Amino acid sequence: MSWTMKFEALIDDLRPRIAALRRDLHAHPEMAFEERRTAAIVAAHLEKLGIEVHRGLAKTGVVGRLSAGNGGGAIGLRADMDALPLTELNTFAHRSTHAGCMHACGHDGHTAMLLGAAEVLAAMRDQDLFRGTVYFIFQPAEEHEGGARAMVEEGLFERFAMDAVFGMHNWPGLPVGSLAVMSGPVMAAADRFEIVINGRGVHAAMPHLGSDCVLAGAALTQALQALVSRAIDPLQPAVISVTRFQAGGSADNVLPDTALLGGTARAFRPQLQDAIEAGMDRICRSIELAHDVKVSLRYARGYPPTVNADVPTALCRQVAAEIANGGQVFDDLPPSMGAEDFAYLSAVVPGCYVWLGNGPGEGGCMLHSPHYDFNDEIIPTGVRYWLKLVERALPA
Repeated sequence: MSWTMKFEALIDDLRPRIAALRRDLHAHPEMAFEERRTAAIVAAHLEKLGIEVHRGLAKTGVVGRLSAGNGGGAIGLRADMDALPLTELNTFAHRSTHAGCMHACGHDGHTAMLLGAAEVLAAMRDQDLFRGTVYFIFQPAEEHEGGARAMVEEGLFERFAMDAVFGMHNWPGLPVGSLAVMSGPVMAAADRFEIVINGRGVHAAMPHLGSDCVLAGAALTQALQALVSRAIDPLQPAVISVTRFQAGGSADNVLPDTALLGGTARAFRPQLQDAIEAGMDRICRSIELAHDVKVSLRYARGYPPTVNADVPTALCRQVAAEIANGGQVFDDLPPSMGAEDFAYLSAVVPGCYVWLGNGPGEGGCMLHSPHYDFNDEIIPTGVRYWLKLVERALPA
């Protein structure tokens, strides 16, 4: 029997069990660095397979180690485990049982698929499928907290040396079972900013006696868009979004003393991040003068851009072409302005991060939607991708 036939037989056997596991994880979501139940399930599953398990990296992270043959290289396969602070609006049986917390990004599916791949690889470790070491990296806190950075800082790559690292994310809007493998930047940097505007509050009927921080905030919000439309090369994608504007209380006849603005800035190049930060500071200074207010900007660098390295990306593209459902492989999609802390891993060792088609995303079932659910139909493709990647990256 060929490796492919053995793969498929094992995948068919585990598919319903992995789908059930995925739904259990969906029903019991856990927030960043609190994935204790999830981590315990992951570790127990790996240990049952005879895979060496290391717990507690970045609080709740789990790393499994599986070796076969003599010598060979080493690669890391990463899945994220955390959920989002979001109230689920689905009504199916496996909906979240934790109020205000749900798997709205598919990390339940990512975890389940990697466990499925670990199960097949463990079952075939003595059959000359691959030669080398596979590290199964189950990472906490991808959503906003930077669990990947914490794992790196706590010695992930010193303790588990690897030649390349690979990640995968389900992608609503792409056909079920298709794969997108792009070279270069694939996810944006995600910076955050907060702006405090201090004016002089007065009676709303006599605005000339004060300094209107609300008007200044409105002008600032509009002026920030000029950075993207006029100060940034139009061939270089960038986004500045003001997502919070807080000022005043419930009185209609009072101009407040203070306004607070917050938001995010996205770009794919460090030079653009520098230009955005400098430009925002310049605009804040001009608003101070124009509106006779005090403006304080706090700009914080977040996740760096996720950039796919050439060699692992070429390998992933080859693997995707072999296993993609219907042969659908996209290699020319524009990068996403969303962000991913996989960037911290691929900044240390060469990496490739791919998108796995989750279906059309109809009915509001997009990432970070309260109606989202991972599509269990794509589990076999995800498992198959990990298996074929190991076979190609670590040839026997």
